[in-house]
Amino acid sequence: MFGNTIKLKMTHDEIRVLVFALNELRNSLIEEGRYTDAVDELLIKLLS
Repeated sequence: MFGNTIKLKMTHDEIRVLVFALNELRNSLIEEGRYTDAVDELLIKLLS
């Protein structure tokens, strides 16, 4: 399961909304003192 790669075709607006939502999730995790590693990895993959 973890070896599979899925590619999504997204518009610029869809990517912008997804980045905003992930950033909000990251901020809430930081406030709770929890790890943000998984969200950070997703943001890096989206923005590269």
